[in-house]
Amino acid sequence: MSEQKPIQIFSNSDENIGVNVIKSPVKLTILEMLRDRDMEFDEIVSNTGKSKSTVSVHLKSLRESGIISYKVHPVDNRKKIFYLNSKYIGSVDVSEPKEIEETSADYLIKNIVEEDAEFSTLLFHTLKAMLIQEGINIDPILQSTGNSIGRSIFDILYDDDLDVFLSNLADFWQRKGLGNLTYKVGQIIKITTTDCFECGLLPKTGKPACFLDTGILEGLFTEFFKLPVSVIETQCYTMGDEKCVFEIEPMAIKSN
Repeated sequence: MSEQKPIQIFSNSDENIGVNVIKSPVKLTILEMLRDRDMEFDEIVSNTGKSKSTVSVHLKSLRESGIISYKVHPVDNRKKIFYLNSKYIGSVDVSEPKEIEETSADYLIKNIVEEDAEFSTLLFHTLKAMLIQEGINIDPILQSTGNSIGRSIFDILYDDDLDVFLSNLADFWQRKGLGNLTYKVGQIIKITTTDCFECGLLPKTGKPACFLDTGILEGLFTEFFKLPVSVIETQCYTMGDEKCVFEIEPMAIKSN
């Protein structure tokens, strides 16, 4: 018996308020592919392993829901290229939830309450740990939220000297209780944080967990360089590391 895919959640397109919840395994496979890149119909058929008629039915349903759309191939107008037309919000793993230590009262009292942490830290940690326990992934929302925060605080941290800008960021990080931040400038900017507020007490999942931080850095450095930036978390407390490391690199604009 194959493992059930996590349910995916997408925002409604246009001016509709609400979300679309996708459970169909075939639709989930199609959407996973389209989250990576736009694809032609025949390519979708080949990668799903389903018949053309089956794929066509699912594509029609996804189009009618406003989750995907298509454009005509620029060279061959008989072909359609499908793409996501709505925002991926997150997913829910419907497998049976298991209680994790990081949500227990004893753990919270020992690691947060007795350490006299701010209530906001307790709230954020408990919420995120509970979401992990219940199989709910809102990482895209956290990253988008962080991006908005980063753009909002950019002006108060900005200096046209990159080193000064980074020094301002490190000072801000510490003053706001987000952890200790150091940096190394090269072709790729490497930012290291210790005592991370976002993930320091989360369970060890083997995957990076600092999507709010990632979004903040993405927003800040997109504004600084006036270019899209790639922000990748290469080390994290949830991966068993004793620090979180982010690699930031401006991305070249592709010419048409």
